[in-house]
Amino acid sequence: MSRTDIGNIDDLATLSNLDEAILLEELKCRYNQDKIYTYVGDILVAVNPFRDIGIYGKEVSEKYKSQKRTANPPHIFGVSDAAYQAMVTGSSIGGKRNQCIVISGESGAGKTESTKLIIKHLIDICHGKSQLEQQILQVNPLLEAFGNAQTVMNDNSSRFGKYIQLKFMNGAVMGAKISEYLLEKSRVIYQNSEEENFHIFYYMFAGLSTEDSKRYKLKHAENYKYLTNGSGRVQTKSAETKKLFSEVNNAMDLVGFLDEEKEDMFVILAAVLAFGQIEFDTNDNDAAIIKNPQAVQVICDLLGMQKDELCGILTYVTSSAHGEVFQRNYTAEQACDARDAMTKALYGRLFSWIVNKINQLLASEEDLDASKCTEVGILDIFGFEHLQTNSFEQACINLANEQLQFFFNQHIFLLEQEEYKNEGVDWKNIPFVNNQPLLDLFLAKPIGIFALLDEESHFPKGTDHSLVEKMGQNFSKNHHYIKAKVSTSNNFSIDHYAGRVEYNANNFLEKNRDSLPNGTMQVFQGSSIHLLSLIFKGTISRTGTLALQRRSSKKINS
Repeated sequence: MSRTDIGNIDDLATLSNLDEAILLEELKCRYNQDKIYTYVGDILVAVNPFRDIGIYGKEVSEKYKSQKRTANPPHIFGVSDAAYQAMVTGSSIGGKRNQCIVISGESGAGKTESTKLIIKHLIDICHGKSQLEQQILQVNPLLEAFGNAQTVMNDNSSRFGKYIQLKFMNGAVMGAKISEYLLEKSRVIYQNSEEENFHIFYYMFAGLSTEDSKRYKLKHAENYKYLTNGSGRVQTKSAETKKLFSEVNNAMDLVGFLDEEKEDMFVILAAVLAFGQIEFDTNDNDAAIIKNPQAVQVICDLLGMQKDELCGILTYVTSSAHGEVFQRNYTAEQACDARDAMTKALYGRLFSWIVNKINQLLASEEDLDASKCTEVGILDIFGFEHLQTNSFEQACINLANEQLQFFFNQHIFLLEQEEYKNEGVDWKNIPFVNNQPLLDLFLAKPIGIFALLDEESHFPKGTDHSLVEKMGQNFSKNHHYIKAKVSTSNNFSIDHYAGRVEYNANNFLEKNRDSLPNGTMQVFQGSSIHLLSLIFKGTISRTGTLALQRRSSKKINS
């Protein structure tokens, strides 16, 4: 039976017949009409137009305030308005007032932009114009500068997951809290072909004055080994990148960063790049030696540390037994690993401190009475990734997306069908793929991919290849797991809900350990740079976030 209204149905859940072919046909037809949003029940499907189609202005925003969903075409503003109204008046489903918006999709689908649009509209609904609300809107440029990067798929790809909680009292925004997850720290030391490091490094080179660059001992961008593919946007988009640097500086001021904190941040960023300049060789005993001690001196001058201490941490490890101290020299490869581990920790803790600082300034815990507040939470996490080379980071990202898919299955299919059944509604069972077995493949204990990875990481003689061998032995009958055809290969494949992905297990164990060379904490804590000392006195939580010691903070009055 032909359909004459193709592309004109706002909610595809109202169709008498809906399968994958019909869904794609409808979305394509609507997309060709610049109707990029379509409802499927409670889900809003967005197809990225990769251009401005003029649907986010003030006039459009006004149409989606305190309106029924059916009063206007599908739009992301409709989702944010529905969440706000349900939070203020109470939801008809379950009576819960707190709301959560989950944004999911592949890399480059537009998740980060969607998050910004939702926050902007929620604050517009509140008629928010106080400094607090402006600070909340300025959070994204700051997070993007330090947490986003150019990838093959996306010029502004979020390389971390974030959960933003907007806290309201009597319908007005009172504060916000950001939780960050899975920062891709390995990007600091290496980027795949045609990809870049985090934006902030390129912003620095484009925006810092000649005087500041000298103070931070910066060279030309193309000289830095941690900028694997050269100066990138510093040359190709110089004016634009310089403007973005200015915007980040303005955002820091508006959110409330102190001048001395900004100074310390740029010193640490310069030191991150300087670490990559250290080169190693071996002596006659195959022990690591530093080829260019002057590179270490640059770091010590920046961070106020002792050169001998840093050289020792990079080239050997000491241990004691029965009152005697033993020194075990690193190989050149181990010394490189030690250098890179320190660099990743340096950047990771700086990023976590920035998030902590934002949270402290936007709404400290003591300022908000949880019993009187309601909230709208927005989850913006990596999209499913299938790159030319897929490593440990992609495995974590894709597992997170599998868990989101499971959440959708539970709430959109299983719970809805259970509700129909309880209400005696005449309905036809909707078949869908339950991805619980794939989650078990990764997460089951004692035999799951991550359990085996943890086990192998603790074995002194464990290697990436021994991990792959054990996975092949344990998962040979699991149809989601595919062994490499060559037995010496470190590759394996997983059939995800979104398709098959081949992973390369090289460095899986090292990335999973995420360990620091002995003495790292002490040498960074002893730095004369206050911010560096502070972030290494904090502790890392189970989810990877930085817990700082309590201290007072200056706030800007509205």
